[in-house]
Amino acid sequence: MKQLLEMLPIVLFFIAYQMDGEQLLFGDWTYTFNGIYSATAVLMLSTVAMLPIIYAINRKLEKRLIWTSIAVLAFGGATLLFKNELFIQWKPTVFNWAMALVFAGSHFFGEKNLIERLMGSQLQLPDAIWRRINWLWVTHFTVVGTLNIVVAYTFSEATWVSYKLYSSIGFTLLLMILTAALMGPHLKQNVAPENGE
Repeated sequence: MKQLLEMLPIVLFFIAYQMDGEQLLFGDWTYTFNGIYSATAVLMLSTVAMLPIIYAINRKLEKRLIWTSIAVLAFGGATLLFKNELFIQWKPTVFNWAMALVFAGSHFFGEKNLIERLMGSQLQLPDAIWRRINWLWVTHFTVVGTLNIVVAYTFSEATWVSYKLYSSIGFTLLLMILTAALMGPHLKQNVAPENGE
């Protein structure tokens, strides 16, 4: 449920972008969608609106979600203020590269890397597996950030907007599948003694 809520602002961003030139009527007031700028405003508003809903469901907000929201507001605000779409196009790259640095840096500070700190209370895995998963996430964030900026500078704005939606869903699913594949064999080992096998 939380994952779907987190994807909702990106979906709404995509929909708002597709409505370029369309008009909404609110009584005597008319709003005309203005491409990337309207989409950015929708992204910002929906990101902020999603926070209390997620808090109501989970009774907490993850730091990653808070930092994502701050990045959306900062880069989105700059996009609207300066009327320059490059700010919002750079947001996924800057955020993903920052996440890659944080996850990579966690290998060198403390006894546990970041992925083990996040999930270690729920799962018991060998240290080597935690390290592999953490490096998988570092690779994921690095690749996703790099591909985002390549698409932003190589293709049209419309292509980048579509890429942002579909790549967010696709790369998230791929990361979850690869993470589960690394964990899977070790989860069976953890469960086996409890089942008397």
